Amino acid sequence: MNTISILFIGDVVGDSGCAHVRRLLPGLKETYHLDMVIANGENSAQGNGILPGSARHLFDSGVDVITTGNHAFRRRESNELFSREGGLIRPANYHSTAPGVGMFCFDALKFRVCVINLQGVVYMQPIENPFDCVDRLLKTVDTPNIIVDFHAEATAEKLCMGYYLDGRVSAVIGTHTHVPTADARVLPGGTGYVTDAGMCGGLNSVLGVRRDLAISRMRTNLPVRFENDPEDCRLSGVVLQLDRDTGTCIGIESLVML
Repeated sequence: MNTISILFIGDVVGDSGCAHVRRLLPGLKETYHLDMVIANGENSAQGNGILPGSARHLFDSGVDVITTGNHAFRRRESNELFSREGGLIRPANYHSTAPGVGMFCFDALKFRVCVINLQGVVYMQPIENPFDCVDRLLKTVDTPNIIVDFHAEATAEKLCMGYYLDGRVSAVIGTHTHVPTADARVLPGGTGYVTDAGMCGGLNSVLGVRRDLAISRMRTNLPVRFENDPEDCRLSGVVLQLDRDTGTCIGIESLVML
């Protein structure tokens, strides 16, 4: 069987998260014989959002495709970035006037993998229904190898998307909540699934933010300027094994690296 080995890295947080990806990725590529690396980079800039420098750092570190989410356009510089940078995508169900695209096909000559970025609507801002959006996009895809980054808040919405796309895509990987879930599995129709891939950020932080600042916000409900926690980074994600000819997921393994 011809297989494709893909690493999906959960939300990369700040400078320290980017540096941790660069430190670990060469070894992970060798250990898992990776053919492709995808990372969610919507928080890769210091603070939040994504900037040209953080995107370039991830690409130069060996990431092939960068997905994003609700912080995609948090920084002014990102508007131009999404318009010019191949391999960097934003949620496809954003308004049609948003810069950039929501789908990218990675061509490795021996195989092609289409990466689709979607954003949920439950407990998030109102945008196009992601189920309708992905139906439309799948009609245009010409490879069986399809990875969906579903950037969503509600676990039920993520599970619904997983089952909705089961047998139609290779994997549905949840992002956004920064906490890795323990439900990585292959669904009955052959689609790899995990509710959340986690993050690459400070182990003793609150979703990558300094815990004292996050606690202050929760206790007082007053505005707090968040700062990323650079200490004790961990990298969370999943490693996927796909049948190159059919796109079926034949294995999914959760990964946490200190």
